[in-house]
Amino acid sequence: MSQPDVSPPRLENTVALFLDFDGTLSPLQDDPDAVFLAPGMDDVLIQLSEKLNGALAILSGRDLTDLSRRVPNALWRFGNHGLRSAAPGERMADTVTEAPDGLICRLQSVISAFDGVRLEKKGPVLAVHYRAAPDKGEQLALQLESALAEYSDYALQSGKMVLEAKPSGANKGVCLEKAMRAFPFEGRVPVMIGDDKTDEDAILVANRLGGWSVKVGEGASAAEYRLTSHKDVENYLKEMLGDL
Repeated sequence: MSQPDVSPPRLENTVALFLDFDGTLSPLQDDPDAVFLAPGMDDVLIQLSEKLNGALAILSGRDLTDLSRRVPNALWRFGNHGLRSAAPGERMADTVTEAPDGLICRLQSVISAFDGVRLEKKGPVLAVHYRAAPDKGEQLALQLESALAEYSDYALQSGKMVLEAKPSGANKGVCLEKAMRAFPFEGRVPVMIGDDKTDEDAILVANRLGGWSVKVGEGASAAEYRLTSHKDVENYLKEMLGDL
Protein backbone atom coordinates (compact mmCIF):
# COMPACT_ATOMS: atom_id res chain seq x y z
CA MET A 1 0.00 0.00 0.00
CA SER A 2 1.09 3.55 -0.68
CA GLN A 3 2.00 6.20 1.84
CA PRO A 4 -0.13 9.14 0.67
CA ASP A 5 1.01 12.58 1.76
CA VAL A 6 -0.83 14.76 -0.75
CA SER A 7 -3.75 16.99 0.25
CA PRO A 8 -7.02 16.04 -1.47
CA PRO A 9 -8.30 18.01 -4.45
CA ARG A 10 -11.47 20.07 -4.42
CA LEU A 11 -14.79 18.28 -4.54
CA GLU A 12 -16.78 18.54 -7.75
CA ASN A 13 -20.57 18.47 -7.69
CA THR A 14 -20.42 15.19 -9.60
CA VAL A 15 -19.01 13.16 -6.69
CA ALA A 16 -20.71 10.71 -4.37
CA LEU A 17 -19.15 11.38 -0.97
CA PHE A 18 -18.78 8.62 1.63
CA LEU A 19 -17.53 9.59 5.09
CA ASP A 20 -16.50 7.42 8.02
CA PHE A 21 -17.58 8.70 11.44
CA ASP A 22 -15.18 7.80 14.30
CA GLY A 23 -11.71 9.19 13.68
CA THR A 24 -12.85 10.95 10.50
CA LEU A 25 -15.73 13.26 11.40
CA SER A 26 -15.12 12.97 15.13
CA PRO A 27 -12.19 12.27 17.46
CA LEU A 28 -11.47 8.81 18.80
CA GLN A 29 -12.21 8.63 22.52
CA ASP A 30 -11.97 6.01 25.25
CA ASP A 31 -15.74 6.27 25.69
CA PRO A 32 -17.43 5.89 22.26
CA ASP A 33 -20.73 7.06 23.76
CA ALA A 34 -19.19 10.50 24.33
CA VAL A 35 -18.38 11.04 20.64
CA PHE A 36 -20.46 13.52 18.63
CA LEU A 37 -19.99 15.87 15.70
CA ALA A 38 -18.37 19.22 16.45
CA PRO A 39 -20.81 22.14 16.75
CA GLY A 40 -21.89 23.34 13.34
CA MET A 41 -20.86 20.19 11.46
CA ASP A 42 -24.47 18.99 11.22
CA ASP A 43 -25.27 22.00 9.06
CA VAL A 44 -22.10 21.61 6.99
CA LEU A 45 -22.95 18.00 6.15
CA ILE A 46 -26.58 18.77 5.35
CA GLN A 47 -25.61 21.65 3.07
CA LEU A 48 -22.97 19.53 1.34
CA SER A 49 -25.54 16.79 0.81
CA GLU A 50 -27.94 19.28 -0.75
CA LYS A 51 -25.25 20.56 -3.12
CA LEU A 52 -24.47 16.96 -4.11
CA ASN A 53 -28.17 16.23 -4.72
CA GLY A 54 -28.28 13.88 -1.75
CA ALA A 55 -25.19 11.85 -2.73
CA LEU A 56 -23.49 12.04 0.67
CA ALA A 57 -23.46 9.14 3.11
CA ILE A 58 -22.01 8.39 6.52
CA LEU A 59 -20.46 4.90 6.30
CA SER A 60 -19.66 3.60 9.77
CA GLY A 61 -18.97 0.48 11.77
CA ARG A 62 -21.29 1.78 14.48
CA ASP A 63 -24.70 0.24 14.83
CA LEU A 64 -27.13 2.17 12.64
CA THR A 65 -29.35 3.13 15.57
CA ASP A 66 -26.36 4.49 17.48
CA LEU A 67 -25.00 6.28 14.40
CA SER A 68 -28.34 7.93 13.77
CA ARG A 69 -28.20 9.55 17.20
CA ARG A 70 -24.95 11.25 16.23
CA VAL A 71 -25.45 12.44 12.64
CA PRO A 72 -28.39 14.21 10.97
CA ASN A 73 -31.19 11.92 9.79
CA ALA A 74 -31.40 14.14 6.71
CA LEU A 75 -28.37 12.17 5.44
CA TRP A 76 -27.91 8.66 4.10
CA ARG A 77 -26.58 6.47 6.90
CA PHE A 78 -24.88 3.10 6.47
CA GLY A 79 -24.18 1.42 9.81
CA ASN A 80 -22.85 -1.95 10.97
CA HIS A 81 -20.20 -1.83 8.20
CA GLY A 82 -23.00 -1.60 5.66
CA LEU A 83 -25.31 -4.32 7.01
CA ARG A 84 -27.94 -1.74 7.97
CA SER A 85 -28.89 1.42 6.11
CA ALA A 86 -31.32 4.31 6.32
CA ALA A 87 -32.26 6.83 3.66
CA PRO A 88 -32.69 10.50 4.60
CA GLY A 89 -35.62 10.77 7.01
CA GLU A 90 -36.23 7.01 6.97
CA ARG A 91 -37.51 5.38 10.12
CA MET A 92 -35.40 2.40 11.07
CA ALA A 93 -36.80 -1.08 11.59
CA ASP A 94 -37.34 -2.04 15.21
CA THR A 95 -36.03 -5.57 14.75
CA VAL A 96 -32.33 -6.15 14.22
CA THR A 97 -30.57 -9.45 13.55
CA GLU A 98 -28.23 -10.27 16.42
CA ALA A 99 -25.03 -12.30 16.55
CA PRO A 100 -25.46 -15.97 17.55
CA ASP A 101 -25.89 -16.42 21.30
CA GLY A 102 -23.17 -19.06 21.34
CA LEU A 103 -20.68 -16.70 19.76
CA ILE A 104 -21.55 -13.92 22.20
CA CYS A 105 -20.94 -16.29 25.11
CA ARG A 106 -17.61 -17.39 23.66
CA LEU A 107 -16.37 -13.84 23.26
CA GLN A 108 -17.59 -12.80 26.68
CA SER A 109 -15.71 -15.75 28.15
CA VAL A 110 -12.52 -14.63 26.41
CA ILE A 111 -12.66 -11.00 27.46
CA SER A 112 -13.63 -11.77 31.07
CA ALA A 113 -9.96 -12.58 31.69
CA PHE A 114 -8.84 -9.10 30.58
CA ASP A 115 -9.27 -6.01 32.74
CA GLY A 116 -10.40 -2.92 30.85
CA VAL A 117 -11.72 -4.85 27.84
CA ARG A 118 -15.40 -4.67 26.91
CA LEU A 119 -17.74 -6.21 24.39
CA GLU A 120 -20.08 -4.05 22.30
CA LYS A 121 -23.00 -5.71 20.50
CA LYS A 122 -23.78 -4.01 17.19
CA GLY A 123 -26.49 -6.23 15.81
CA PRO A 124 -24.70 -9.12 14.09
CA VAL A 125 -21.30 -7.43 14.59
CA LEU A 126 -19.44 -7.86 17.87
CA ALA A 127 -16.75 -5.32 18.80
CA VAL A 128 -14.13 -5.96 21.48
CA HIS A 129 -12.68 -2.65 22.69
CA TYR A 130 -9.28 -2.71 24.40
CA ARG A 131 -8.31 0.97 24.44
CA ALA A 132 -8.08 0.71 28.24
CA ALA A 133 -5.73 -2.28 27.89
CA PRO A 134 -3.60 -1.38 24.85
CA ASP A 135 -0.93 -4.01 25.51
CA LYS A 136 -3.44 -6.88 25.28
CA GLY A 137 -4.31 -6.57 21.59
CA GLU A 138 -2.15 -9.38 20.25
CA GLN A 139 -3.16 -11.83 22.98
CA LEU A 140 -6.82 -10.93 22.56
CA ALA A 141 -6.66 -11.40 18.80
CA LEU A 142 -5.26 -14.93 19.15
CA GLN A 143 -7.94 -15.99 21.60
CA LEU A 144 -10.75 -14.37 19.64
CA GLU A 145 -9.60 -16.07 16.43
CA SER A 146 -9.81 -19.38 18.24
CA ALA A 147 -13.30 -18.53 19.55
CA LEU A 148 -14.47 -17.80 15.99
CA ALA A 149 -13.18 -21.08 14.56
CA GLU A 150 -16.59 -22.78 14.63
CA TYR A 151 -18.39 -19.84 12.99
CA SER A 152 -17.40 -20.02 9.33
CA ASP A 153 -19.38 -16.92 8.32
CA TYR A 154 -17.50 -14.77 10.83
CA ALA A 155 -14.03 -13.25 10.57
CA LEU A 156 -11.97 -11.07 12.89
CA GLN A 157 -10.92 -7.60 11.73
CA SER A 158 -8.68 -5.27 13.67
CA GLY A 159 -9.12 -1.54 14.00
CA LYS A 160 -7.84 1.20 16.27
CA MET A 161 -7.88 -0.48 19.69
CA VAL A 162 -10.81 -2.64 18.61
CA LEU A 163 -11.22 -6.19 17.29
CA GLU A 164 -14.46 -6.88 15.47
CA ALA A 165 -16.13 -10.22 14.79
CA LYS A 166 -17.99 -9.57 11.54
CA PRO A 167 -20.20 -11.72 9.31
CA SER A 168 -19.08 -11.89 5.69
CA GLY A 169 -21.57 -9.27 4.47
CA ALA A 170 -20.30 -6.63 6.91
CA ASN A 171 -17.87 -4.85 4.62
CA LYS A 172 -17.67 -1.15 3.81
CA GLY A 173 -16.37 -1.88 0.34
CA VAL A 174 -19.34 -4.10 -0.47
CA CYS A 175 -21.65 -1.39 0.87
CA LEU A 176 -20.06 1.38 -1.20
CA GLU A 177 -20.18 -0.67 -4.39
CA LYS A 178 -23.83 -1.53 -3.84
CA ALA A 179 -24.68 2.11 -3.11
CA MET A 180 -23.01 3.21 -6.34
CA ARG A 181 -25.52 1.14 -8.31
CA ALA A 182 -28.50 3.01 -6.86
CA PHE A 183 -29.97 6.51 -6.65
CA PRO A 184 -28.70 9.09 -5.74
CA PHE A 185 -25.12 7.77 -6.01
CA GLU A 186 -25.31 6.03 -9.39
CA GLY A 187 -23.37 7.69 -12.22
CA ARG A 188 -21.26 9.81 -9.88
CA VAL A 189 -17.57 9.67 -8.97
CA PRO A 190 -17.12 7.86 -5.61
CA VAL A 191 -14.97 9.53 -2.96
CA MET A 192 -14.22 7.75 0.33
CA ILE A 193 -12.70 9.45 3.38
CA GLY A 194 -11.74 7.24 6.33
CA ASP A 195 -9.10 6.60 8.97
CA ASP A 196 -9.23 2.93 9.91
CA LYS A 197 -8.42 -0.50 8.48
CA THR A 198 -12.13 -1.15 7.98
CA ASP A 199 -12.24 1.89 5.68
CA GLU A 200 -9.58 0.42 3.40
CA ASP A 201 -12.17 -1.91 1.84
CA ALA A 202 -14.22 1.11 0.76
CA ILE A 203 -11.11 3.04 -0.27
CA LEU A 204 -10.10 0.22 -2.61
CA VAL A 205 -13.58 0.05 -4.15
CA ALA A 206 -13.79 3.83 -4.63
CA ASN A 207 -10.42 3.76 -6.40
CA ARG A 208 -11.42 0.79 -8.58
CA LEU A 209 -14.65 2.47 -9.64
CA GLY A 210 -12.77 5.47 -10.98
CA GLY A 211 -13.03 7.66 -7.91
CA TRP A 212 -10.50 8.67 -5.29
CA SER A 213 -9.95 8.42 -1.56
CA VAL A 214 -8.47 10.10 1.49
CA LYS A 215 -6.68 8.53 4.43
CA VAL A 216 -7.13 10.37 7.74
CA GLY A 217 -4.18 10.14 10.12
CA GLU A 218 -1.04 8.04 10.03
CA GLY A 219 -0.45 4.62 8.55
CA ALA A 220 -0.17 2.94 5.17
CA SER A 221 -3.18 3.15 2.90
CA ALA A 222 -4.39 2.56 -0.64
CA ALA A 223 -5.71 6.14 -0.63
CA GLU A 224 -4.09 8.70 -2.92
CA TYR A 225 -4.52 11.60 -0.50
CA ARG A 226 -4.17 12.29 3.21
CA LEU A 227 -5.53 14.57 5.90
CA THR A 228 -3.87 14.62 9.31
CA SER A 229 -6.88 14.51 11.64
CA HIS A 230 -10.64 14.87 11.97
CA LYS A 231 -10.06 18.61 12.42
CA ASP A 232 -8.52 18.74 8.97
CA VAL A 233 -11.51 16.83 7.61
CA GLU A 234 -13.83 19.40 9.15
CA ASN A 235 -11.86 22.28 7.64
CA TYR A 236 -11.68 20.57 4.25
CA LEU A 237 -15.44 19.96 4.13
CA LYS A 238 -16.17 23.55 5.18
CA GLU A 239 -13.85 24.81 2.45
CA MET A 240 -15.44 22.52 -0.14
CA LEU A 241 -18.90 23.74 0.85
CA GLY A 242 -17.86 27.25 -0.11
CA ASP A 243 -16.50 26.06 -3.46
CA LEU A 244 -19.43 23.92 -4.63
